[in-house]
Amino acid sequence: MRNVAALDSPARLLPSQRDPLPVAVRPGEGGFRPDIEGLRAVAVLLVVAAHAGVPLLAGGYVGVDVFFVISGFLITSLLLREAERTGRISVARFYCRRAVRLLPAAAVVLVSTLVAARFLLPTVRLGEYCKDALSATGYVANLRFAAIGTDYLSADQQPSPFQHFWSLAVEEQFYLVWPLLILAAAHLWRRRRPLAAVLAVLVVASFALSVTETARSASWAYFGPHTRAWELGAGALVALGAARLTKIPRTLGWIGLGWIGLAAILTAAITYDDATAYPGWHAALPVAGAVAVIAAGGNRLLELRPMQTVGRLSYSWYLWHWPVLLIVPIGNGVAKALLALVLAGATYRWVENPLRHRRALRAKAWRGLSLGAALSATVAAVAVLLALLPHAVPAGARRADLRRTLATSSHAEQDLTRAIDAARRMGPLPANLTPALTKAARDRPKVWTGGCHADVPVTTAPEGCFYGDPAGTRTVVLYGDSHAAQWFPAMERLATDRHWRLVELTKSSCSAADLPLWHDTLKREYTECTAFHRSALARIGRLHPSLVVVGSSFNYRPAHPEADLSAQWRAAWDRTFAQLSAGGARVTAIADTPYMGGSVPECLAEPANAGHAAHCTRSLRSTVRGPEQRAVVLAHAGVIDPTAWFCTDACPAVIGNLLVYRDSNHMTTTYALALAPLLGARLGDH
Repeated sequence: MRNVAALDSPARLLPSQRDPLPVAVRPGEGGFRPDIEGLRAVAVLLVVAAHAGVPLLAGGYVGVDVFFVISGFLITSLLLREAERTGRISVARFYCRRAVRLLPAAAVVLVSTLVAARFLLPTVRLGEYCKDALSATGYVANLRFAAIGTDYLSADQQPSPFQHFWSLAVEEQFYLVWPLLILAAAHLWRRRRPLAAVLAVLVVASFALSVTETARSASWAYFGPHTRAWELGAGALVALGAARLTKIPRTLGWIGLGWIGLAAILTAAITYDDATAYPGWHAALPVAGAVAVIAAGGNRLLELRPMQTVGRLSYSWYLWHWPVLLIVPIGNGVAKALLALVLAGATYRWVENPLRHRRALRAKAWRGLSLGAALSATVAAVAVLLALLPHAVPAGARRADLRRTLATSSHAEQDLTRAIDAARRMGPLPANLTPALTKAARDRPKVWTGGCHADVPVTTAPEGCFYGDPAGTRTVVLYGDSHAAQWFPAMERLATDRHWRLVELTKSSCSAADLPLWHDTLKREYTECTAFHRSALARIGRLHPSLVVVGSSFNYRPAHPEADLSAQWRAAWDRTFAQLSAGGARVTAIADTPYMGGSVPECLAEPANAGHAAHCTRSLRSTVRGPEQRAVVLAHAGVIDPTAWFCTDACPAVIGNLLVYRDSNHMTTTYALALAPLLGARLGDH
């Protein structure tokens, strides 16, 4: 494989055929840059502060962008220094150094986090955590989290304790390509300028993708290698332009570029927050700041001993801080961050530093690569073992099947109210809990996988999507967002029993109200919803339904809010009801269902809640969202308020033997089917 891939057959550059490839920004400097070590400290302090909830530093996540610039600069400098010193680049040795430098500490944190998650986090997600750890050790975590982030129904889950490995994955993917590009440049041009030109093109293209992807898909923009490569490339360009940077006067560099760069980074950290559309063009500010600091070639603040100490520990601290913040059950964010710093110091002292300086591992490339493979295999083995071990939530006795009770009762609503009251005091989960906690996320209507429920990017209502009795003489439309789609199982059963032709027209995060909305994840006006709304209304007009059932969350905010929100929502809903009834259809709305404040399956699977399902009960007052919309919708005739089917003065997570929610606010398909008789009675004999 070596001969084929040329991994250990380095490119040789004859002195007469190559430009000088200086690494040091300042003449006479060696490979170590104390100012960059201090810049690492700035980066990790910002990231940890943001995650720990330190006031005024909500935008501290820009520290990751600073890390990317540093990595691009240092890795390129290392490769160029090797080429300058030896006339060749050994890619195999490069990968060996990366493995010895990064994998030991990462493996310790990964295994420790897996074990801690097994005992301290909801067991219902242990299988996912094991997959996250596997993706982290394979340095593809960013791709996994980008894909998960596009799943609308995963939006309210707690973050994974391995989520921070996404940035390390981006760096490793860069490391996989960049040495090969330098190697190719050495063979093709044997000069530095063409390589810089190619890199500049890639940086511009990646930045353009970052801007456009942030507006289109926030998840892929944030985690994607294609939208982050330009940040590492910016650091690499600084390394390639080092010869020119030596002409900057030292005083001008320190006073000018260095301090301006730090000011840019801190400005971004202070002014940005979770509402900032990131990365997009906003990332240019911290990236430019990091480039300026590195180009300056020195900064006395960054070279202070405390900054040097934190900089040395930055990698281990970054690894530890996120799982400690998520898993440790006591203490505030700052205290947990300090605990992570202690763990980082121990990891650096006994794992990271000894192994990376062991000559025996670096002398032969295969040794370091073998160590990396062994560590990755160990993490994989622990993940698989934990996934296979039993981790079910303790259960009590079986309970009567609520579905059968409601289907056969002549007083279903009263029987359900009694079951809700009894559930408020529930201890262990029923032995026949349906669906099981581990299957809850998948217990959703088939329209999600059948292409009839539109996801965020979709702008056109789909054709087809007929259910119930396709030959039925009466057409009924279920229209709205995911809170309408959650009623589909009950509506489909009614359509089958009553020989309706049921058409499902729903879209994620898209209210049925005729009003431009703000999308919190996209961080912009939800134009796709406006387009879908028009398309859906046009299709409903062509269908000439006899009944339109509208369902919608009330947890929205207008893209252009007015002073009187109630009046704004009243006008929006009036427009919707008027448009739907214009063709003679009867319009019935189902008011919003309760929000439980967090994932119900995760709450029930918390170790602290074992044997106490009632701990996941919420007060009715805390579950009601959108009071302005609720009041407006309930004022219309023919509205069904389902609140009493979920709550009395409190809202339990489990009623009878049925799990009510698959997340924080969507019913399980099982519970929706149980409510079919009650919904049918409210709809009447249509």
